[in-house]
Amino acid sequence: MSDSRPPTPPGSETDPESSSRTLELRIPDMDCPSCAGKVTKSVERLEGIDDLDPRVTSGRLVVEYDPTRTSEDAVRERVRAAGYAIESAGTELSVSVPDMDCASCANKVENALEGVDGVREIETRPASGRVTVTVDADTGPETVVDAIGSAGYDAMPIGDDSDPMGGSEPVWKSRRAAITGAGAVAVAVGMALEFVFTAADPTLFTAVGRSYDLAALLFVATAAVAGAPIFRNGYYSARNRSLDIDFLMSVGIVAAVAAHHPFEGAMLAVLFSIAELLEQFSMDRARDSLRELMDLSPDTATVKRADGSEETIPAEELAIGDRVVVRPGEKIPADGTVVDGESAVDQSPITGESVPADKTEGDEVFAGTIAESGYLEIAVESEAGDSTIDRIVRLVEDAEREQTKREQFVDRFASVYTPIVVALAIAVAAGPPLLVDAAWNTWFLRGLTLLVIACPCAFVISTPVSVVSGITSAARNGVLIKGGRHLEAVAESDTLAVDKTGTLTTGDLSVTDVVPLEGADEDDVLRRASAAERRSEHPIGRAIVGYAAERGIEADDSDVSGFDAITGKGVRVDIDGETHYVGKPGLFEGLADLEHVHATTDGGTVLESADTDSRPDCERDGCLDVVSEVIPRLEAEGKTVVVVGTEDGPLGVIGVADRVRPEAKWAVSRLRDAGVRVVMLTGDNEGTARAIAEQVGIDEYHAELLPDEKLEWIERLEGEALRASGESSGEQSDSRDRPGDGGHVAMIGDGINDAPALATASVGIAMGAAGTDTALETADVALMGDDLTRLPYLYRLSNTANGVIRQNIWASLAVKAILAAGAVPGIVTVIHAVVIGDMGMSLGVTGNAMRLANVEPDTPEEFEGGTDEL
Repeated sequence: MSDSRPPTPPGSETDPESSSRTLELRIPDMDCPSCAGKVTKSVERLEGIDDLDPRVTSGRLVVEYDPTRTSEDAVRERVRAAGYAIESAGTELSVSVPDMDCASCANKVENALEGVDGVREIETRPASGRVTVTVDADTGPETVVDAIGSAGYDAMPIGDDSDPMGGSEPVWKSRRAAITGAGAVAVAVGMALEFVFTAADPTLFTAVGRSYDLAALLFVATAAVAGAPIFRNGYYSARNRSLDIDFLMSVGIVAAVAAHHPFEGAMLAVLFSIAELLEQFSMDRARDSLRELMDLSPDTATVKRADGSEETIPAEELAIGDRVVVRPGEKIPADGTVVDGESAVDQSPITGESVPADKTEGDEVFAGTIAESGYLEIAVESEAGDSTIDRIVRLVEDAEREQTKREQFVDRFASVYTPIVVALAIAVAAGPPLLVDAAWNTWFLRGLTLLVIACPCAFVISTPVSVVSGITSAARNGVLIKGGRHLEAVAESDTLAVDKTGTLTTGDLSVTDVVPLEGADEDDVLRRASAAERRSEHPIGRAIVGYAAERGIEADDSDVSGFDAITGKGVRVDIDGETHYVGKPGLFEGLADLEHVHATTDGGTVLESADTDSRPDCERDGCLDVVSEVIPRLEAEGKTVVVVGTEDGPLGVIGVADRVRPEAKWAVSRLRDAGVRVVMLTGDNEGTARAIAEQVGIDEYHAELLPDEKLEWIERLEGEALRASGESSGEQSDSRDRPGDGGHVAMIGDGINDAPALATASVGIAMGAAGTDTALETADVALMGDDLTRLPYLYRLSNTANGVIRQNIWASLAVKAILAAGAVPGIVTVIHAVVIGDMGMSLGVTGNAMRLANVEPDTPEEFEGGTDEL
């Protein structure tokens, strides 16, 4: 079903006989590997399907098909036949809106786009300054840009040559910074004349019974000049019926000047403009972390042509099959395979591993990594924009789309908070003068202060800016987190289920023992086992085939047919017309007696200590009980036992061993010190599971589990965690829907064989996901390298992120509450509200979120014997 050709763009000029078309369908309910399997199996029934790429995380199916053999309508019908609805066709456009840096801005943009014909879906991402919209086919980007412009924001479609987050010019060089600076100078001069050099402040004219001196005019001019951008945004807010900070500040400045409080109006305009510039500066810092990821890939590549000449071309022009040259110190421009040369390669941009990996001919390399010490020639295997680092950047950007539970709570709270405080501000400003004949000036200023406090900007951005900081920090350290919800959920998962093979162990299996039985020799046992396992994709099967090949034992001359994989047990296959079984000892239950077999005389080291004496009920020598003598010994050494035989009886026993990762014991210890319950789930035998668990320090393990049984154990562990959480909190209600209340189980596995269990767990974590499309698509979190030290780091980052989010939310609420309480009696002024409540808290929550960038992975060497908590 796979096709190595790159996808042909629709409408391109190609040979009709070899052309194919690409169709992308949005299937929102296709949200797990099982769903994807049903959809692909249904579509595969059609003739002319060249390739299928189900993308579970984004709910999309990309289909390459031959239009001469099938049609788009037929593909859609097969998807519906699988029971899944297709979202109506539309084009997704991404637009850069650099000045959209807060929730208030995002609301204005959304309001402006909602009434545009042809716009179906709108997603605003203020943390990255992007808007993604789904539009009809006949709706162009100009329509979207014009609509965003009507909200007062400059927008630019994101293309191949544009910065996805807009320009990176320092905010202090912007036009608004210059206007604010001029306003600040004017208000400073006015304050000097008004409060210090009063004798030098001449009265210029009298109007409406009031005299106006130079200081007052400077204050009015400052309010007009520094407030111009605020009035502009406030106008667009009014047009879009958005009760946001720009509208509230515009009303406040105009009302202050109109009520003959020009000083307060001028200070409000200047301080708020400074606050906006600082907020934009802080947001640019958060966006810089995304830009760093985008800048990992080089802009150019050196291509070696067939005649040996070299040509430097833009990296986006590379095609699959090109041969690129990378010299020491240069970045690798595309994913591919080394075809010549050798070098140590710094893979930290992808995997986070600090030690360079030696690469030679046949090894896989990734775009954005750096050749440190040697010359490499690489065959390009990924199209432009589809390298591992490109997929990581897209997934990190998409991670912002999904709101966390806390973010949803904040948005709901803010939608209620702002109208209530605005109403309170009006009541404070007008109530006392009307009801008890209090001074209008005094209560107007107090109401104006409450109006400023009504803006929830710092409160609203407290969570998204923390999520972006945490996710990008993790990506730089080789951990890909697919969304803020998963960043939160890791720390909430007090139980971690761990797969054995490929996770706690390296997954590089090798044959360690061959015990021939019933007259067969080692070569014969290996030949039959290799012939049976040639079609198997199981790591143990591949290890046996590889070991046999190393010994020069070829199984190609055997007549192999009737291959049948028995899930969780082994394989059944006909070799030279005779049915053979290769798999776990349990596969032979009811087929052969493993308790009484006869060892071949050159049985090997395992049999030297086994009891092979003759038995009274048997005339032959070398009697052996495989069940009680051979299997326990091999399993006690941490080896997996594979029995080879026919329906008549066993022909041999093969021992296969895996190596425990050197950092596994340290990682498990760190997790347990942090209070995480670590449970090993494996399909391997009891003895091997026990041996590995003892080596790495895991007390609880469950062995000989079939895939369905792993799912059952995940659900059972979730139930146990939920009950434990309910008992500790004194509640029995379902706490899974509330963040931080426990009842969550994380699962870490290889991302492919463990895909169903990963999908079932609260958080699915895939090991070694670099270059593995399936793991990148299906896992909630992906450890890009085969490095378990990133697991304690992930928990520590998640715990820190949750703490930062809580601190930001409650600090914002507390400051707003204190300021509101102080505004009514006049203790808090407009200046306090802007400097502390708006500018100060926006800077505070952003700066606090940036602390997540300082969370770095620990290593066993640096912290051996330490007592640091996660």
